Amino acid sequence: MLDRETTRMNYETSQGHMDLLRYTCETLSLEFDRWDEPYVSGPSLYFLIVADVDFVEYTDPLGANTWPIDRCGVVSESAEPFVDVARDVAFSCDGAVVVAADGTIQEQMVRVRSPSPEEMDTDEALSYPDWMGTKHLSALEISTREEVLWAVTLSEEDGRVTSFLNGTYKDYPREGIGGRWRPE
Repeated sequence: MLDRETTRMNYETSQGHMDLLRYTCETLSLEFDRWDEPYVSGPSLYFLIVADVDFVEYTDPLGANTWPIDRCGVVSESAEPFVDVARDVAFSCDGAVVVAADGTIQEQMVRVRSPSPEEMDTDEALSYPDWMGTKHLSALEISTREEVLWAVTLSEEDGRVTSFLNGTYKDYPREGIGGRWRPE
C-alpha cells in the first residue's frame, strides 16, 4: 500500500480541485445574506476528493440526492458552471459529493460511514471542537483514510468553510473566508 504522501503526489491536480471546491464554498457563503435570521438555513456542501472511484467500502448512496452531471460532470478550470450547479445542490440536496482525483464528479451523493480505528490512517487521536456538527465530524474522520485526498465543507448554520486533510482541519468562519483577495 502507498503511503498518504505518495498518494497525494500521484494526484497533483487534486490541489487545484481542492482550491476550486473551497472557492465555491466561500462564494456561496458570501452570496448568502440571511445567516443571522432565525429558522433560516443557508447553503450546505460536503465534498470529498478521492484517489479511487471505488468508494463503496466507506459510503452508502443517499437516496435521490444526486449531482446533476449533465450540467457539470467535471471540476475544471472554468469555475462558473461548477459554482452554478453547486449553488443549486447546496439548497436542494444532502450528502457528500464525491470527486475523483482527475476532477470527475460522481452523480450519486453519499452518506459517509465513520472509519473504524483500524481504517484510520493516523496514530493520533482526533480533536473534535464544540462547533463541529455531523457533517464536519464525518469529514474530519474520513480525511484520515488513505483513499481520501481532501474534504471541504460549507456549514448551513453559519457559512463556515472548513478544509480537511489527514485528520486535521483549517477552519474559516464566514467573516474570515476569502482573505484579502475578496472584495469587502
